[in-house]
Amino acid sequence: MQHFKTLSAYLEYLELPRPEYPLFSMYTALGEGFLPCPKASSPPITNDCYSISFKKIVKGDLTYGRTKYDFTNGVLFFIAPRQVLQWDGNVVFDQKGFSINFHEDFLKGTELAHQIKKYGFFSYTANEALHLSPKEEKQLELLVENMDLEYQNNPDSFSKDIIISHLSTFLKYAQRFYERQFINRMELSNDLLERFNQELEAYVDSGQLQEAGIPSIEEIAERLSVSQRYLSDTLKKETGKTTTEHLQLYLIDVAKDMLLNPNKTISEVAYELGFEYPTYFSRLFKKKEGISPTEYREKYSMN
Repeated sequence: MQHFKTLSAYLEYLELPRPEYPLFSMYTALGEGFLPCPKASSPPITNDCYSISFKKIVKGDLTYGRTKYDFTNGVLFFIAPRQVLQWDGNVVFDQKGFSINFHEDFLKGTELAHQIKKYGFFSYTANEALHLSPKEEKQLELLVENMDLEYQNNPDSFSKDIIISHLSTFLKYAQRFYERQFINRMELSNDLLERFNQELEAYVDSGQLQEAGIPSIEEIAERLSVSQRYLSDTLKKETGKTTTEHLQLYLIDVAKDMLLNPNKTISEVAYELGFEYPTYFSRLFKKKEGISPTEYREKYSMN
């Protein structure tokens, strides 16, 4: 897989205009005209850059993170360094919106270099992109227009700080709008939680828990065809609990039934649930239930 270490090399590969700055570039088409169109197709590639794009694609398909997605209605999506990007042979001729690309080194020595790692949407896939309302779209366009004005100016000692300030504000708005999307798509969130539990149930029933151990969150997310970060953020917003907490609660719930079987030792229950160390299972059980597995067995087996 080809990897591009510099922004200039990445943009040159895309057959896009050279950046005005060595580590930062942006293209806008919010009014007249269209965004410059990259090369017709590409096998999977990676780079060391962040990308933020709002696109309304008139013709063609874009595969982002190995997932094909329709951008006809316009969505805002984010790409972090070293994520896989590829697109098919249908050339996208007409694109409205904006595209911001910057090397991760552009943020070095700034507060945003630490903050940006906290924005989970850089790890989302395209089918988890942000769908903006007309009002939200306008708010972000104003920020982009101001950023573009600074980008087009002759650079001076203030340029980088001003651009990064605009970027920081832009990302805060994006986080706010994602929060709105999570709320507005509550039905989808509920469905994701239900499918999460169904996947765990199927995993346990198939005997994989004993054979392969407790599944990782990454494995579960892959089975659900969502990104690990999106699954975590969605469940956290919906229930207040992380994916790890949901997994633990499910295992504890299964353990309760198993503990009522007097023929199984606590260690056997732990191993059958995929725990490598029975002591860890006992600590987790007591943390969640307030009593030890042994106390739970004694309390409920008498009823």
